[in-house]
Amino acid sequence: MANAWLVFLGVCGVLLLAFVGSLRAESRQGHVWAEAGSVRRGGALPVREVEAEYPWLLWWQGKQASGDWLGMRTAAANHGFSVQARWRGVYFGVLSSESGSGNAFTQEGAVAARWDFGKLLKNKMWDGWATFGEARWRESAAEALPNTMVEASRPFNPSRYAGGVGWRLLNFGLTYETPEMFGVKDFLTVTGGWLQPQREFIEQSQARLFVNNAVASAEAIGANIPFGSSFSTWGATLQVKPRDWHYTKLGIFMNYPNPTDPGNNGLMFQGLPPENGVFALAETGFTPDSGPAKLHGRYAIGAYYYGQENVADASSLSGVYMQADQMIFREPSLNGEKLSEEGLYFFSLFTTAPENTNRYPFYFQSGLVYEGLIPSRDDDQILFAVAYGKYSTSTLPGRTTTTFVEAGYRIRVNGWSFVQPFAQYIVQPNGTPSVANAAILGLFLGIDF
Repeated sequence: MANAWLVFLGVCGVLLLAFVGSLRAESRQGHVWAEAGSVRRGGALPVREVEAEYPWLLWWQGKQASGDWLGMRTAAANHGFSVQARWRGVYFGVLSSESGSGNAFTQEGAVAARWDFGKLLKNKMWDGWATFGEARWRESAAEALPNTMVEASRPFNPSRYAGGVGWRLLNFGLTYETPEMFGVKDFLTVTGGWLQPQREFIEQSQARLFVNNAVASAEAIGANIPFGSSFSTWGATLQVKPRDWHYTKLGIFMNYPNPTDPGNNGLMFQGLPPENGVFALAETGFTPDSGPAKLHGRYAIGAYYYGQENVADASSLSGVYMQADQMIFREPSLNGEKLSEEGLYFFSLFTTAPENTNRYPFYFQSGLVYEGLIPSRDDDQILFAVAYGKYSTSTLPGRTTTTFVEAGYRIRVNGWSFVQPFAQYIVQPNGTPSVANAAILGLFLGIDF
């Protein structure tokens, strides 16, 4: 345990220096942009001169570490082509667990691309049509994962980067979004191809800020069926938005045994006949903007059916989930024009399922995220989340409940990178007192290319 503490404290020391340095850099950047803006008030320093004198500032505040590729990224975007890449790394300092203490580091990299046909062909008839694809590499070394040390049940793993290791094809396909119809933008959206059901349903962006598997990846449904980011399959979705604040979405997919097995690399296009089945999802929700501050919310209810009729001695699985997300408070905008993103966000999600077939008849997760709480750190986020699962007495007798808590602070270093110290605590990781509670301190790192 001493080694874990020393590594963590050393990393935090470096992080503190970077944090202080970023405050100073931000102060200088703010001064430069204030000079640039002064041209509207009769100042003598035009924006173009500022850009020429401080080219590094445009790169530092941009959204991609790779920049504009000497203008090629912008040229490609004008023709409808966009590409994004990311790297994520997580250090885990396990202070105590069933297997004692230790250190672990895991990482992944991914590349995603999209091509909009309307911009490519310069033809309005093709507006709304696009093709997309994404591939990923994830650390495959067993020693890089803290999950084996903690011995937690699948949905309560400390790391969300455990499944589908190695190289993996995540998705590719076609999508179509209608232009404005009946006064509603994107009235109808149709998507088909090799898809990730997790990307298509339960939109809960605040939950994705966390490190643990329960909140950030499994998202309630994954407690009972394959639903993480490594589950890719053939499927199609249809979404209808009769109003800007209301939608209904349907999806049908192929399911097959062991879909996240590292050996298949996301290339199980035939599944595993004759054991393939049908996986269906339906969701309807409301997305109101409440009050003068336009506090955005998302309230949804959905249901899933995971067919296993072709698998011997296996029952089909089903369940219902409910989501309630709400921005509780928005800080006033400085310029009085664009709404500030700073404020307090709340999210929650739970599922209920038949106890005789599912591992978790009840699962719940909830959290709070405050963006911009510290003055001069407008893009930083303070995070807290809790997940709770009740085990089925029919399918897992002798087990009761597991509770997972995670807290963190995401420091936005610049426009394309962040560092996030975090702490985790798991009560009854495997649902019984026979497996010791686990305590973890860690550091989450991210770069967008």
